[in-house]
Amino acid sequence: MHPGVLAPKGRNPAAAGQSEPLAIRLLLVTVVLCFLAVFLVVPLVSVFSQALAKGWEAYLASLYEPDTRIAIRLTLLTAAISVPLNLLFGIAAAWAIAKFDFPGKSLLVTLIDLPFSVSPVISGLIYVLLFGLQGWLGPWLSAHGIKIIFAVPGIVLATIFVTFPFVARELIPLMEAQGKEEEEAALVLGASGFTTFRRVTLPNIKWGLLYGVILSNARAMGEFGAVSVVSGHIRGATNTIPLQVEILYNDYNYAAAFAVASLLAFLAVVTLVAKSFVEWRIRENSSCG
Repeated sequence: MHPGVLAPKGRNPAAAGQSEPLAIRLLLVTVVLCFLAVFLVVPLVSVFSQALAKGWEAYLASLYEPDTRIAIRLTLLTAAISVPLNLLFGIAAAWAIAKFDFPGKSLLVTLIDLPFSVSPVISGLIYVLLFGLQGWLGPWLSAHGIKIIFAVPGIVLATIFVTFPFVARELIPLMEAQGKEEEEAALVLGASGFTTFRRVTLPNIKWGLLYGVILSNARAMGEFGAVSVVSGHIRGATNTIPLQVEILYNDYNYAAAFAVASLLAFLAVVTLVAKSFVEWRIRENSSCG
């Protein structure tokens, strides 16, 4: 409500929003549903229908193709490495920012947000400049037989960079809102730092932590830009699922491309369901608190 404008006496401002004409409410709901149908439901249905256009046998054959199986394994491996590392970083960063005051705290928060503002392609190029054959560390790495760019380590590093804000950004406001009184009380009663984290902090942040992990995992499996730069698009070696979709589509193998793309679409649906469940649990915990 604008300052200086008083609500009618006895009228609840929250309830006033519910007194809009029925036609207006129906119009708004219809617009939202149409938007979701056009930009979410129809594309998902299209992907699955195209993937199964030639039947289940062709669909399964596309997924069992050797290069596709390698791409799936590499995607799972990349997520299995990057997500736990981001989990540890997110917990440590959120704990430090929410519980302590130290010089450079605002700079740390800004650096955590950096991947949100930097294009994934640029982040991939940064790693090429650092670890590529003509990069700053490239000659030394080559002399010692260490390969990062156009290999699995480069893909993992690029994925970690684009996904590391998700866990930290979910936990920081949650920990700040909870304060540090409970942890201080546990320490006064003689609990160790690890016991305090395990018995006090972790139960309070578990749903926010899971929420960040879900988002981080979905981004890790679906990342294209940064991985595309550092992977080299080597078939059967450095292609993840998104890169494999691009190669199949460029080869005019549309059925196989949509079959592999359906895996990412299925991941998106599973992520959406898991995200909705975690949001529901967070609301339940908030209302109980």
